[in-house]
Amino acid sequence: MTIRYPYTGEGARGFDRFAQSHSGAKLLGLYRSMLRIRRIEEEIERRYHQDQMKTPIHLVIGQEATSVGCCAALGETDLLYSSHRTHGNYLAKGGDLKAMLCEMHCRINGCAGSRGGSMHLIDKRVGMAGTSAIVGGAVPIAAGAALAAQMKGEDHVVVVFLGDSTTEEGVASESLNFAALKQLPLVFFCENNFYSVQSPLATRQPARDLRTWAASYAIPAVRVDGVNVLAVLEETQTAVARARSGGGPTFIEAPVYRFRAHGGAGDDSRTGYRDVAEREAWERVDPLTLFSGFLMAGGMLDERATAVMEEALAAEIADAFELALASPIPVEADLYRHVYAD
Repeated sequence: MTIRYPYTGEGARGFDRFAQSHSGAKLLGLYRSMLRIRRIEEEIERRYHQDQMKTPIHLVIGQEATSVGCCAALGETDLLYSSHRTHGNYLAKGGDLKAMLCEMHCRINGCAGSRGGSMHLIDKRVGMAGTSAIVGGAVPIAAGAALAAQMKGEDHVVVVFLGDSTTEEGVASESLNFAALKQLPLVFFCENNFYSVQSPLATRQPARDLRTWAASYAIPAVRVDGVNVLAVLEETQTAVARARSGGGPTFIEAPVYRFRAHGGAGDDSRTGYRDVAEREAWERVDPLTLFSGFLMAGGMLDERATAVMEEALAAEIADAFELALASPIPVEADLYRHVYAD
């Protein structure tokens, strides 16, 4: 089985050329955001076997740099749409953790009123506009939102996260074409983790470059190192500035790798659909390890500061789970809330 190495191999040195544009506080904030997503998901994974979370889960462990780097380039009023692998996008955009965990525990105060689960997170307060479990389902909705913003003269940009499998859906091609035609303020952010469930790219698509495919729709298309949060931030800032100034859409491809199974808790590499050595190779370029190494080498982070950060995150996560488990479950009358008929 071919091991995929799109990462450049620069290690911590790969951050140097981007870091000068940011303060130490900004860099630490990006690291904390990535670490927060990792620790939240690890606790979700640890508890999942207890069967208190009444929802399928799709963990982003290994892909935190794309969520954090992208969302750091967005304002609160900019809109974000996503797919079934939602946790990183939701949390990086500022979504409420307690509301997310209440949703996953099927509680009435969940962010979707217990109707959506992990794959349908939303927090309009911070521009987390919604997610869709349907492959490619969020893409045309995001295009419509961008068209609405353009027609209303609203000053916000729309970003939609999609996976490599979404590029196989007809609606992705249609939306790229429409966005290019109308010069919509829309950023297509493709997390290419090389697999759709357990099917690798090679069994689903002819040999092709996703960036070149997207560029064929006459829009700027770039590839960015998906394990480098600063590189992701810079490319997204460029795309967002282009969209906000009327320059139209951009397609960003970010090669990344999920360390866990497609769905559920744990790693499923030993089932044979991917080589264990492939996953282990990618774990050596873990985005958190790389970035923390860079920050420590530069004197911006040390073991004491890391311990303080970890302690605060552990307390926040424990408190959020405690609230979720203590929150009320829906009752029959709640079935009729948010139901509309002519």
